[in-house]
Amino acid sequence: MTSFIDRLADATARQASMLCVGLDPEPARFPGAWKGDATRIHDFCAAIVDATHDLVCAFKPQIAYFAAHRAEDQLERLVAHIRRVAPGVPVILDAKRGDIGSTAEQYAREAFERYDADAVTLSPYMGFDSIEPYLRWDGRGLILLCRTSNPGGSDLQNQLLDGGERLYERVARLAAGPWNRDRRLGLVVGATFPEEIARVRAIAPTVPLLIPGVGAQGGDAAATVRAGWRPDGPIIVNSSRAVLYASAGEDFAAAARRVAEATRELLQRERGS
Repeated sequence: MTSFIDRLADATARQASMLCVGLDPEPARFPGAWKGDATRIHDFCAAIVDATHDLVCAFKPQIAYFAAHRAEDQLERLVAHIRRVAPGVPVILDAKRGDIGSTAEQYAREAFERYDADAVTLSPYMGFDSIEPYLRWDGRGLILLCRTSNPGGSDLQNQLLDGGERLYERVARLAAGPWNRDRRLGLVVGATFPEEIARVRAIAPTVPLLIPGVGAQGGDAAATVRAGWRPDGPIIVNSSRAVLYASAGEDFAAAARRVAEATRELLQRERGS
């Protein structure tokens, strides 16, 4: 298996896209006869994948939306479906795991063996020994929470450390330096904080940035690209609800495609400006 970084670079170039579609299925928002039916999680997400797979650089299923409905088997089937219809598009498992030792090893096995993810999101709060077990899976990506898009992220991430550095800046520096042993680390930086995106990019100029918050959370796509994208510094701009629930009708997949295509074009246009 080629590395996550290489697969991401290939998909970004081949699809001319920095857009990642987040797969956060909420049965209560499913269209028509599927509404409220958790057994249709795979079918709903697969329809979104079929409609958008040529427009994206990655898909990002959020594990909680599956586990809450005892739909882990549907997540396995969904990843297999992505592999069939979009074999060159990487899958990022959004799990935000954070534990040490043998427990972290089991989480890594879950992400990379059970779900066959190309990358997984992690919390670095417990330090490098909570990250190291994931590096034992060759080529898989580790995307660390850095400056998240939620308002409460400032409670800890923006705190000053000794020497004047903020906590999120320290995380970025570690991910760009001593922790990034073989170029497999990325960082999560929210689209709602474009100035912080720019600061993280200055500290970690070539590390991939996963940027959630575009769309329903109010992040500015154009500002995101200006702050984070560099020719040798890829960005993965995630949109979930704005794409998934673009329509509540039977045309949900076609509507999802229209929103995804418009978002991709906006991102690419800003990159070229």
